[in-house]
Amino acid sequence: MTPDNDRTTRTDRVPRQRLDADTRRGEILAAADGLFAAAPYADVSVVAVATAAGASEALVFRYFGTKAALYAEVVRASLAELARQQAAAVAALPPNTSARDRVTTSLGIALDHVADGTPGARGFLEGGTEPPQALAVRREARLATVEALRQMLVPSPWDRHEYALWGFLGFLDGACAHWIAGGCREEERWPLIEAALGALQGALGDWGR
Repeated sequence: MTPDNDRTTRTDRVPRQRLDADTRRGEILAAADGLFAAAPYADVSVVAVATAAGASEALVFRYFGTKAALYAEVVRASLAELARQQAAAVAALPPNTSARDRVTTSLGIALDHVADGTPGARGFLEGGTEPPQALAVRREARLATVEALRQMLVPSPWDRHEYALWGFLGFLDGACAHWIAGGCREEERWPLIEAALGALQGALGDWGR
């Protein structure tokens, strides 16, 4: 038998590390991000997320309530990061950069996001099968995207220009879905961007400032 004093001096046991709530929540989100980027919403289970995060299923539910709410948070973070990168890239352009070139820069960041297969980009593939919470997040993001386009283009208040901005997003949805279906081939990136720019310019009738 092992003497009592030996039991008190052993150093081969690794103490369990207790993580604070923010850290643990972040780990769960990171694990979910990877899984939802690789597979559709319906194919990812809470058990799989918990296993990937090194947490329990109960802990996932404790922090997020439901699988749908967890997915919505993953989509929100993905789209927020996309918007942050786009804003930073456009802000880094010279002050006299044309509206067309500002939109081109923003499109390039968006296509990087799509090619990387982020959860935010999976909306092009889900076909409306995402839970309502995630769809609500996407609607909020689209409102913000239209506002960002307004800031870059400064269109007139005509109804035509409002429809042009929203129609551009619809065109981009269809074009990106086709690009994804073809494997996001790099040689098709610029033709996609050119087509999207042409669609926006044609709908606006003018690039604005």
